[in-house]
Amino acid sequence: MTCPRKRTFCSSALIKEGSGKFDNLSHISKVEISSCLQRVGSIEISSDFPPNLNGLSNLENKITDKEEILARAHMWDLKNGRPTSLKNYISHHPSPICFEKHYREYMVALLPRLEVLDNFSITKMDREMGRTIFSKYYEYLPYKRQNKQSVVTVLQKREMGTTGASCPNFSKFKQSCHYGKSPCHFSRSLTAAKLGSAAWPLLHPLHTFSHIYKEGSKRLRARQFEYHPSDSRLMVYGTLDGEVVVINHESGKLVGYVPSANNMNSVLGLCWLKKYPSKLLAGSDNGCLKLFDISHIPPIVSDVNCSAGVVTFDDFDQLTSVHVNSGDDQFLASGYSKDVALYDIFSGKRLHLFTNMHREPINVVKFAHHSPFLFATSSFDHDVKLWDLRQKPQWPCYTASSSSGNVMVCFSPDDRYLLVSAVDNEVKQLLAVDGRLHMDFKIASTGSAHNYTRSYYINGSDYIISGSCDENVVRICCTQTGRRLRDFYLEDVESGNSLFVQSLRGDPFRLFHMSVLTASKRPCSKWEIIKVNLLASSHGTEEHSHGQNIRSTFLGG
Repeated sequence: MTCPRKRTFCSSALIKEGSGKFDNLSHISKVEISSCLQRVGSIEISSDFPPNLNGLSNLENKITDKEEILARAHMWDLKNGRPTSLKNYISHHPSPICFEKHYREYMVALLPRLEVLDNFSITKMDREMGRTIFSKYYEYLPYKRQNKQSVVTVLQKREMGTTGASCPNFSKFKQSCHYGKSPCHFSRSLTAAKLGSAAWPLLHPLHTFSHIYKEGSKRLRARQFEYHPSDSRLMVYGTLDGEVVVINHESGKLVGYVPSANNMNSVLGLCWLKKYPSKLLAGSDNGCLKLFDISHIPPIVSDVNCSAGVVTFDDFDQLTSVHVNSGDDQFLASGYSKDVALYDIFSGKRLHLFTNMHREPINVVKFAHHSPFLFATSSFDHDVKLWDLRQKPQWPCYTASSSSGNVMVCFSPDDRYLLVSAVDNEVKQLLAVDGRLHMDFKIASTGSAHNYTRSYYINGSDYIISGSCDENVVRICCTQTGRRLRDFYLEDVESGNSLFVQSLRGDPFRLFHMSVLTASKRPCSKWEIIKVNLLASSHGTEEHSHGQNIRSTFLGG
């Protein structure tokens, strides 16, 4: 894979390369060549017919074949007698980002001094179009910042009690931007400054202690993970083999380990309790549901079955999701069925089984953050529904539909919105109060019916991160404008294979920090959690992974 940074340098090099190729046509004026290129650039490249190049008749005395001039400009296939396709036309080995929607406009807007991109001359119209497309679909800096600032400048202006703005129209801009009124204004200004100076994300794979497990004979393969809601150091993950592992993700030390001897298969559901921070709920795909107290879990990897502090609940067959309410007294479980079960945490009993809530299996069930009664369900039947336990869920409060099967739903931290992710990058934000569409993020689809997409909030409710299981890219979008802030791509250097996104979470304590659960499809399945710091600045791919075999390419402002 060619990284975007190298691709930019290649594009810059094409200025010289292109000019060298045009030197062969030195007997033709630059104005005529430019006119020719502009006309060719304005037609459909994949057309089966030669373009109608009006204005080339005055070149007939200088060059005998109009196809030759186009061939020298790398736009014409002399063998087949027609224009080259874009795929065959791009020189070198193109990066996947070259085929992203609005790629050309993005690069033209981001590099205002670039003259030639992929052997196409950049015209004045290209630059105007690039600026328009960029302002519509992309954010130059986070939190609607218009100009780059240094961290020192932001800190100085904070101490002086000034706004921290450098643009002349900032007062008007601030009035129209709710971020400027937030008590987090300066922390957001700092992250905008740091993100603007960080050209590359810093990656740190969390290896799963295979070096201390049976002398390295077995690797713990993560399948699901969750940050701790009140302790910034802790993270729990469940494995494909049914283990539950609690780690200090800052130091990399093991905090607690529960072996798979507790009749658990692949762990698909994990949820921390908020009022009881030492307790967590885990559910596996065979229906096993257990509540663990990490204060009773030994911080060593062993095969000893630990039963102290463990509460076992009635099984929920084919489980896929669990979630505890805001009161920490009840939780919901859903699975590969049309039903949802409600459990009492203190008694360990199942209170209700709500049947036929959807027409197809329910992938995810989520409680609201601030109400112990409201919860949302998402299903492959294309529907997302909001329910109220006080109404003995027989009818939903409302139903919102997607064009394909829904994979994920979650509430924003303030419960104002529902974030819905459907198959193949259909990501939308709904108003939680009535289900109306608030934002369609318009992420390009791949055409795959198996490209399961998952999205979560980061930085509170300010941004979302989105990834899909058939793609190696994580996208970051603004929840208020819908515009793209950053894309970054993941690759396993050792095998040369892409790392596909299985799940992801934003760090609740650090702005623009997240973790991504990845899997490699070839040559063998490799599951790994990768911590991502978008604010750190690195210059070499070796630094990104702290010596590990992971690297990232980056598309960002």
